[in-house]
Amino acid sequence: MAYGRLIVRQLHTMMDTQLQLIRDKAYVNGAWVGAASGKTFNVLNPANGKVVGCVPDMNAADTLKAIEAAWESFQTWQLTTPKERSEYLRKWYDVLQKNHDNLASLITAEAGKPWKEAHGEVTYGNSFMEWFSEEARRIHGEILASPNQTKEMILFKQPIGVAGLITPWNFPIAMITRKAGAAIAAGCTCIVKPAEDTPLTALALAQLAEEAGLPKGVFNVITTNRENAPEVGKLLCESPLVAGISFTGSTAVGKLLYKQSASTVKRLALELGGNAPFIVFSSADIDKAVDGAIASKFRNCGQTCVSANRLLIQDDLFDTFIEKITNKVKSLKMGCGTDHSCNLGPLINVAQANKVKDIVEDAINKGAKVHTGGKAALELGERFFEPTVLTNVDKSMKCYNEEIFGPVAVCIRFKNEEEAIAVSNATRQGLAGYFFSNNLSQIWRVAKKLEVGMVGVNEGIISTAEAAFGGIKESGLGREGSHHGIDEFTYVKYMCFGGL
Repeated sequence: MAYGRLIVRQLHTMMDTQLQLIRDKAYVNGAWVGAASGKTFNVLNPANGKVVGCVPDMNAADTLKAIEAAWESFQTWQLTTPKERSEYLRKWYDVLQKNHDNLASLITAEAGKPWKEAHGEVTYGNSFMEWFSEEARRIHGEILASPNQTKEMILFKQPIGVAGLITPWNFPIAMITRKAGAAIAAGCTCIVKPAEDTPLTALALAQLAEEAGLPKGVFNVITTNRENAPEVGKLLCESPLVAGISFTGSTAVGKLLYKQSASTVKRLALELGGNAPFIVFSSADIDKAVDGAIASKFRNCGQTCVSANRLLIQDDLFDTFIEKITNKVKSLKMGCGTDHSCNLGPLINVAQANKVKDIVEDAINKGAKVHTGGKAALELGERFFEPTVLTNVDKSMKCYNEEIFGPVAVCIRFKNEEEAIAVSNATRQGLAGYFFSNNLSQIWRVAKKLEVGMVGVNEGIISTAEAAFGGIKESGLGREGSHHGIDEFTYVKYMCFGGL
């Protein structure tokens, strides 16, 4: 009984500390503000549809005030030293670390992530703040070898200005810290427009930035519902006071932002959709390949841009692989993220659940074989879909061609390396690719031939603050993370000294 009372007290404490980070106002110029219209919208828990919080529904007029505040702040922030910016980011990181559990609880509440995954994302997200706090002091220039004895030439880097950061719902902390950490380290100021499904985490980051002492106007968060999002995005792209846009989301929206940014020739960083191949060659360790596929495919219920979208398995391993992965998938447990034993949570909203259902039903109707799953888990809620394994898949099916963004493993048989490469590259997306092989020559060949920006070799999880994250083809422009992430927020100035 005493132990039971202790658990209840711990749960109440967790809920109370989580509520401390829920804000009902946006954050602009160091102040907590509502929309000028007074309008708000609810944020729902995808596991049960209950209201988690309520935030301002801001429009273009509200956004303009944030842009002006960020521009004004930039006039002084750009003059801070790299050491000063490093210290601010480090303080912010320390505050984030102290609130690790609170942030994880908030992510579980508004994004539906299982408890362990939410904690993993906070660790991942915080790592970008730590990384860029250190990188701030390593934004170096160059001294060039002059071709003339009377001249000396120098290159140095300066911040571009105000950065508009438009972030998705699937990683509500990490997608902000990966962008904002780099921008602030470079000397830029930021306006964050989080996804309408997960604005509370962004506001929690603002609260903790305020607690860390970040000067007003450096980090701003505007919240907007789906209806106002287009006009807000358009203003961020077209305002001459905004120097750059960093966006993570769908390819369709990325193309629109690309077009809208042309009027002011903005610096752009676009991390767009993926259609990642996951290849298992004959020489692979099959058990490691299965574990890698589970990690890559079912993390965040398949809702990641680098999720394995098409599993290609060589002929002689195919049947064994299908048996092993099916058994693993059957052992995954779905449920509410607060249940610490769960591996899979819900899809983010009803529209996404319906999309996954439509893709799977299309495959089944065209002859795909379901080894496990294959339908909505309505007994858990309208946003849950059973983890699924499909075979007998062909090009006529949506699951073969589209990014699924759900817990569906599409398994395709191939005969040889050339066929696997051809199938993998037969898409306009080129974000991530994975393959398992113990043939060293093959590893080098395939890694070079895959038309993607990132390759996982015998590994299903490749994201880290130290690595350059980004794609090619229609999966985007630029890189995030690593020292290259800061390049998106700086420009190179050339200085020539004459008459020497």
